[in-house]
Amino acid sequence: MTPRQQQGADWTDGRVSTARYTLVAARRAERDRLSLNDVAYRSGVHPQLIERFVALGVVDASRDEAGRLWFDARVPARIARVQRLRTGLGLNYAALGLVLDLLDRIEQLEAALRRSGHPGKEQTPWT
Repeated sequence: MTPRQQQGADWTDGRVSTARYTLVAARRAERDRLSLNDVAYRSGVHPQLIERFVALGVVDASRDEAGRLWFDARVPARIARVQRLRTGLGLNYAALGLVLDLLDRIEQLEAALRRSGHPGKEQTPWT
């Protein structure tokens, strides 16, 4: 047996095993929509908390004929942002809705400014 063979290679009848393992089980979303369970799994948040986010207007969702919630594929990233803001600022979830709206508006204005080609005044740091 060579030194390389001794360093952890799997052996079956003297041959190296070439098995591959999936690191994360991923399910395809229906037409770029995610179910409540998919969003909960991807964001690491309990489904009841996600339902509360929908009720507070922090996260947008649509309902099908059976009453199930369906989400845009970007919602797990938005939930992660909500969690970071809640931890960092110590605000309640209702107040975070306002903060998220303001941050979204700032992003839209900055994007419009970049598209216009008129950077305006030189950007100075806030600190």
